[in-house]
This record gives sequence, C-alpha cells and structure tokens, in this order.
Amino acid sequence: MNFIGGDGGDDGDDKEKAEEEERERQEAIREAEERRKEKHRKMEEEREKMRQDIRDKYNIKKKEEVVEAMPQEEPNPLMRKKKTPEELAAEAEQEELDDFTKLKNQMETQVGELKTQIEGKCVMQ
Repeated sequence: MNFIGGDGGDDGDDKEKAEEEERERQEAIREAEERRKEKHRKMEEEREKMRQDIRDKYNIKKKEEVVEAMPQEEPNPLMRKKKTPEELAAEAEQEELDDFTKLKNQMETQVGELKTQIEGKCVMQ
C-alpha cells in the first residue's frame, strides 16, 4: 500500500510474502496430487488382485495387452497432406478386405471344428 508521503518500504515485504504464499500453495497442490495418485494406484492394485482371483477361480487366462506403436502425429494436423479420393477409396477397400478376411478365417475355423466333431461321431464301415 502506498500512502502519500509514505516511504514505500512495505512493497518489498508484501511481494516476498505473496511469493512465499504462492510457493506454499503450489507445494500443497503438488502434495495433494501425489496423495491422490498413490490412492488411485493402491485402488487399482486391489482391483487387479480381485480380477486375478476371479481368473484363477474360473481358469481364465489374462488377455495379453497389445501395445501398438501409435504413429507420431504431425506437429500441426491442419498442415498435413490431404488424401486424394483414390487414396481414401483404397483405404476403405483395404478395411473391407480386412473385415472380409477375418470373417472368412473365422468361418473356416468353425467349419473345421464341425467337421472334426462330425467325423468323431460317425463311424465308417
């Protein structure tokens, strides 16, 4: 606070006090965030233990997490190269082929299993 005719010496003290309070506030926020993260980590550990108990009880194998490398995004997505209609059509066709191939393989597997079951039940004379 500056008063007319005052020496103005309080400005430095107020500024230091405000900086100290801000540092303390930032430290309190950081500590609270660490406590929150630790709490959530512990909760997730407990959940995973429960999941594993269920898997063990019912003989379920844990799915392997497939971590695919995400392609690095260009720095500015607005400046990326636009795809031509031909490129878009080729991508769509490739996706359809992938779905079709998956379905085809699934059906072939099921037919093979049925064939094995039927051959096991039938006796050729």
